[in-house]
Amino acid sequence: MSQTTMVRPAGGTASDKIDPAAVLAASRPNLRRRLTNQITLGVVILAVVMTAVPLVSVIWASVERGSARLDVALFTNSMRGVVGQGGGLLHALMGTLLVTGATALIAIPLGLSAAIYLTEYGGTSKLAGLTRRAVDIMVSIPSIVAGLAAYALFSLLFGPGTRSGLAGAAALAMIMIPVVVRSSEEVLRLVPADLREAGLALGAPRWRVIRRIVLPTALPGLTSGAVLGVARIIGETAPLLLVAGFTDAMNYNLAEGRMATLPVFIYTQWSSKGLDTAAYDQRAWAGALVLMAVVVVLQLGARALPTQIAKIRRNR
Repeated sequence: MSQTTMVRPAGGTASDKIDPAAVLAASRPNLRRRLTNQITLGVVILAVVMTAVPLVSVIWASVERGSARLDVALFTNSMRGVVGQGGGLLHALMGTLLVTGATALIAIPLGLSAAIYLTEYGGTSKLAGLTRRAVDIMVSIPSIVAGLAAYALFSLLFGPGTRSGLAGAAALAMIMIPVVVRSSEEVLRLVPADLREAGLALGAPRWRVIRRIVLPTALPGLTSGAVLGVARIIGETAPLLLVAGFTDAMNYNLAEGRMATLPVFIYTQWSSKGLDTAAYDQRAWAGALVLMAVVVVLQLGARALPTQIAKIRRNR
């Protein structure tokens, strides 16, 4: 039986060959990466906390101060003839729904049409470039400028000092249209080009391909973008204060007379306090809470609608 003889290296054992300085130098990059990762994680967590604290404080203050007036009278009465205690925001809630609905009817078709042109027809043409620049400018303009533009337009058409819910809808449409254009354009660009090419290869005209293939494929994203656009404008105060005005009575006619909305109702209740200050404060905070609830419902709807639309399409 042969025996195997272990021969040690001439320089000594393997452990004698390990250089501590080399090991330390090799571990420094890993230590630096871990330290950088921990610092970055701490900064991100701090940013999240700093963002959440104001949001939580606003929600808490609205619930704490506005929940005392969340009763039946708040949603069934207006402020007509009310001084001090009592009254409600029914007129403002109905005005908000009417003005927002009219705004959606104006902004969604125009914004979607512009997005279809930019993605399907415009390409790199000069008109498409000008349209994109105009949309960028409209996104960044202050809402008060949109209110002034609507006020000037309706003053020229119907006389100076004209105020109505329709004028408020026109002002809000100037704010909502660029939001719809941007969101719809991005969604339409996500539709695979192979679907368009397949439809065109079968001999279908481009407009039919857009109607039958592109729009149904992008429908969940388009719906979500439209709902987010409505959530963006439903809380605007300055343009409505200029062109829709305020009234303490019900008004269902968008084309005639002042029309109250929830943001303006909150402002007027807070700024025109009478002898009973607590009553005005409670109504203002209750209006803020209701408006916040409406925005939350719209945001949740924007997230849920794409899933529901996809389910309906799969079941067909």
